[in-house]
Amino acid sequence: MTHYASLTEAACAVLTTPGGRDKATLSRVVAAAWARGEISVLGAAIPPDRPARPGTPELLPPAQMPRRRSAGSTGTRIALLHALAHIELNAIDLAWDLIARFAADDLPREFFDQWVTVAAEEGLHFLLIEDRLAALSAHYGALPAHDGLWEAATETAHDLRARLAIVPMVLEARGLDVTPAMIGRFERSGDEESAAILRIVLRDEIGHVAVGKFWFDYLCARTGDDSPTLWRNLVRTHFRGALKPPFNREAREKAGFPPDLYLGADTTGVSVS
Repeated sequence: MTHYASLTEAACAVLTTPGGRDKATLSRVVAAAWARGEISVLGAAIPPDRPARPGTPELLPPAQMPRRRSAGSTGTRIALLHALAHIELNAIDLAWDLIARFAADDLPREFFDQWVTVAAEEGLHFLLIEDRLAALSAHYGALPAHDGLWEAATETAHDLRARLAIVPMVLEARGLDVTPAMIGRFERSGDEESAAILRIVLRDEIGHVAVGKFWFDYLCARTGDDSPTLWRNLVRTHFRGALKPPFNREAREKAGFPPDLYLGADTTGVSVS
């Protein structure tokens, strides 16, 4: 591994690595180096406005994405796995961007330890899914994808609490809601290999939502803000869309996300339907 003078320098190296597999692998290598103390300085580095990406997939507006059907045929299972690989690639960049962008925010070492772990797990998820695509004679980049996740990063680049409110506490929490149904579709189609990967993703994403919720609450306590009220206000301001059921209450509870926070949130201006 190239020697990095600081964690933020290494974060920017991941962000500026274009290839999906290279990015995911470097994410895990850097995380291991940080855990071993080979990178010990937090440092300061300016992350790019957009991470480097491979030449494919073609990025389309969300409204122009082809609709996916159930995971019964090989083609539809590939399409679903491809979409998940794209989400995980974005998740790698989101974790490292958060580390580099907000390194100057006077945060404890534990904050960076936990987000480095998140970045490593997102890298593992991408590699597992890409390997599964290869086993199905497919690859990441073969199908179009949308840019909605990085739009959320751009929208919240100015404010760590906004980033935590939207990315882990809305977008990743939504993954907790929809992943069990996807696992069921793969199981019904006889694709246990893909289902097993999604179980790993679901397990880890519960932890990622929990990390986001913990540090959002920490920052609110530090400034004396009411965490539920601020979260709802930030969602209303920065999230384009609605918080829609069904909600995976069990997984959300494991992540420390009680139902009274998101159920009935329309009373504070967040659209729930």
